[in-house]
Amino acid sequence: MSRMGVPRDRPKDANGSGRRRWSIQRRSAAVLHAGAALVTIRRMARRAHVLIAGRVQGVNFRASTQRRVEPLGIQGYVRNLPDGRVEAVFEGEESSVQEAIDWCQAGPPAAHVDHVEVDWQAPTGEFHGFSIRG
Repeated sequence: MSRMGVPRDRPKDANGSGRRRWSIQRRSAAVLHAGAALVTIRRMARRAHVLIAGRVQGVNFRASTQRRVEPLGIQGYVRNLPDGRVEAVFEGEESSVQEAIDWCQAGPPAAHVDHVEVDWQAPTGEFHGFSIRG
């Protein structure tokens, strides 16, 4: 093995240049990997920390939010706060996040939303799916 963990007895191509062939394969894999990361970054373009005030607890707000945002591909969470508000963090494509925020302006039928506060942030990619927290 060499320093980089590449076997020394690499397969040779027709002109006997196994080194070049291996190098091209490694570069291609690195470019593909970087390309996948770039696509992920572009798709996870926005993050919004949202606080919803009004009659928003005990009216199925969290479950309705989850049902509404999962088809949009949004990741994050929603939870009740001790002060009576609902907190949500949405991460995803900007248009999807904006659609979720727009939905929060009204919420489910039994809710009465007085105020929605949005803090736009850089996405972190920390979430895997969308969850309801306590």
